[in-house]
Amino acid sequence: MVVTLADAPRETPPGHSAPARAADRGRVYDQDLQVLVNGLWAAGAQAVGINGRRLTPTTAIRTAGEAILVDYRPLGSPYEVTALGDPGRLRDAFTGSAADRRLAALKERLGIGYGIRGEDEVRLPAAGTPRLRYAAPRDGAGR
Repeated sequence: MVVTLADAPRETPPGHSAPARAADRGRVYDQDLQVLVNGLWAAGAQAVGINGRRLTPTTAIRTAGEAILVDYRPLGSPYEVTALGDPGRLRDAFTGSAADRRLAALKERLGIGYGIRGEDEVRLPAAGTPRLRYAAPRDGAGR
């Protein structure tokens, strides 16, 4: 299953500059992608990727300025979110979920692009090995 989120088209008349707030209306934000990804995991996705980047449990989806970063790499709109799993179950579980309802409301209210399509075959790169760090006492410390 592939879910597409895209910034709404800008509707500023030629020769006019839109106020910053108006220009930001209809943008896809990191929270929107987080809600979508979490909704896909909850629907039973076995793997998820954004614009071809495989997500892991430690993947960060954040905003820096106007860019959305996925593991500190900037991605641009449209955002293609790929979910691997049983197609029927995944679609049935996601359709009508809190994530689906929220994104449909954003589409209706703000004009963001939101669409779901099935694919016969999709691929994601293998997930890298997580490099986790932890604290440990030094020899002789704490005695």
